[in-house]
Formats: sequence, C-alpha cells, structure tokens
Amino acid sequence: MKTMQRTSLAAQALEQGRGILRLAPNWVPRSFCVPGRRIKLHPDDYYVLGGERGGIDERWLSSTTPAQNGPLTGENEGLSAVVVEGGKEEGQILLRDAIDELKDALIGERIWHEYGSWPMYSKFFDNRGPLPHHVHHNDEYAKLVHQLGKPEAYYFPPQLNNHGGNFPYTFFGIAPGTTKEEIRQCLVNFTKGDNKITNYSQAFRLEPGTGWDVPPGLLHAPGSLCTYEPQKASDVFAMYQSLVNDAVIPEELLWNCTPEESVGDFDRLVEVLDWELNIDPHMMSNRFMRPIPVRPPEEMQAEGYVEKWVCYKSDAFSAKELTVMPGATATIKDSAAYGMIMMQGRGKMGVWEIETPALIRYGQLTHDEFFVSEKAALEGVVIVNNSKTDPIVMLKHFGPGNPDLDL
Repeated sequence: MKTMQRTSLAAQALEQGRGILRLAPNWVPRSFCVPGRRIKLHPDDYYVLGGERGGIDERWLSSTTPAQNGPLTGENEGLSAVVVEGGKEEGQILLRDAIDELKDALIGERIWHEYGSWPMYSKFFDNRGPLPHHVHHNDEYAKLVHQLGKPEAYYFPPQLNNHGGNFPYTFFGIAPGTTKEEIRQCLVNFTKGDNKITNYSQAFRLEPGTGWDVPPGLLHAPGSLCTYEPQKASDVFAMYQSLVNDAVIPEELLWNCTPEESVGDFDRLVEVLDWELNIDPHMMSNRFMRPIPVRPPEEMQAEGYVEKWVCYKSDAFSAKELTVMPGATATIKDSAAYGMIMMQGRGKMGVWEIETPALIRYGQLTHDEFFVSEKAALEGVVIVNNSKTDPIVMLKHFGPGNPDLDL
C-alpha cells in the first residue's frame, strides 16, 4: 500500500472522483458458516484465511463498522477502504477515516451533525445452508456491551441467485400462541443437542427480486439465498438455535453480546426478544417487501432507466435498485449520500469506469463498488451504459432519514 498522509489522501480521493469514491472489496469470514460461493470470490480463496477462521461468505459494502469475529479477527476486518489512484501506485484509506476527515463534505450536513459517522452498511451474505434462529439486540440491550442495536433488511438479487442453496426458506418470529416459558426452555436446552426452537416458528419461501424487513428483537433464521443486507452500523447478535444443518452451534454464541454479569440468566435472553413483534400474526404483510418504483415507470423508461425501492420499511436505512437501459445515458439525482455496488453490466458513472467482474481474487481491486457524496448525489450522477444489449444494474444503500423515501 502506498504511504501518504491521511489528510491529503482523503481529499485527493474526493477530488479525483469528483465526489464519488472508489472502494475496495471487503471480505469477511464467519467460522459458523459454509460459503454458498455466489459472491464472485475465486474458488481457491473462500478459505484463504485458514480453516480456523472459517469460509468467506460475506462481502461488506460501504462499511465503517468493524466485524466482531472473536479473538482471531483480523486488523480492519469489516472496514471498507477507499482506493486512491496516484501515479503508478494506488493508495488506500479506510472509509471510516475519510469520513472522519471530510465530515459533511462527504456524507452531508444532516447525517454528520446527527451521527458524526456513517451509521449503516450493507453486505452480501452468502451461505450454503440456513443460519441458526438468532436475534439482533435493540439499542437498549446493545448499549450494555458498547454497541448499537441492529435493524436489518434483506433483498435477494437475481444476479447472485443462480441456485437457491440448501434451504431457501427463512424462519421469522415465533408462532402465535407460543409462551415465553416454552422459548425459555428451548434456551435452557441449548447444550443438550437440538433445542428445537424452530418448532415454535414458521418459515417463508424466499423469492429472488423481493425482500424482508427485520427489526431488532425479531428472531430469524436466514435461508440460503444470497442476500443483500442493508443494516445499521452494528454487528450485535446472539444465536438461539443450538443445531442447524447438523452443525452444532457453540454455547458462547448463545451468550454473545450478553454482559458478563448476565451470562447464565435465561430470563434475560427472553427479555431481549420483542415479544409482540415475534408473535405478529400478520408477519408476511408487515415484514415482506416487494420492489416499489420511485416514480411512474413509464416516465423513467422514457429517460432510459428504471429505479425501485427494494428496502423501505426501516428508519435506519433504505436501498434502491437502479437499472440503466442498454445504450442509454441517464442522470440520477438523490437527496442523500449513498454506497453502491454493481450487479450487472458495464459503462461509466461520473469520471469512473464501472463494470461487473465475473471472478475476484482475494485482495484484488475492482471497479464495482463506490461511495457517492451527498453533493454529487444532489447534483446528479451521470451513468452511461456502453452496451447495446446488457443493462446496467446497481444496488444503492442510504443512511437513516432518506429525504426521498416518502411511501
């Protein structure tokens, strides 16, 4: 990595990108997961960090949030880096550090003054099988372990779901009529084999091109579709299912993000659950999300593009899917800063070449991920599709309080 002063590097990045920063791929392993091999990482590199770290089944996007992967967590794991072109070499600076320096010039006055940081990130989650039924704590409980609560959302990009994995269904919540004592007993049985907590839940079939909203406090066992996940800037969670896909979940993950003095308190684990949210009899209608056009489709098509909200039920973040038609040039305006990832196609975005790689080596740089400053978003980003046949498709993730989100 080229050595430069941090201050000059961040300013240089913003200037050379005309308000759009190029980001490096940011790969994250999980010791309890088996990669689904759909996130374009080279087949030889899914276990490049060693078997003890587990397989790489996540790529974090526009992240200023460090991964919480235990004592073996790598330096800067989970943190996105900005790529700065300079002569024959390329320098890098953490996106977190660039935001700390550039402040509202990058993420906008509203977000900077309210949060003093970039308060969300997104990721690709790519697991061959389902995850255990687990929960993300709300702000009240997360604060006890010096973290933030974590709402998240799912969108299943068709481009990354050529196969559905081993179990393309997700359990959400707890079946109405279940008692807290029944769930507590499942948690007590965590170390006795299969604690059968999903006997008290219900699974929904996952459909590419749709998504789900997952507030904190809601038990969920994500299925095996490759998932785009915008979420609050936190990595707080606890696993409540002891056996999944014949894999035993370590007891330490049951007590993950529980204060040391509360470890062993099963009533506390039940308290973390938002009970009314979990037993909602209208889970499908309240949490499921189909894409919603941001404007009348015929108006957008006349301008060479179509844009849809794909994540829109949380106050903590939102996300859009933008499609620019073959051969078209479109100017896209937004009222807030955002990160973006290419899903399909090639062309130009502002001064940058953009493309969708088919295969990426660990450590290789790409031109498929960027961060757009609020100023550039407001002025309008010009996107040129150079292909005569292939659309450009990208996903865009925004911070809280998006002024354009008015559904």
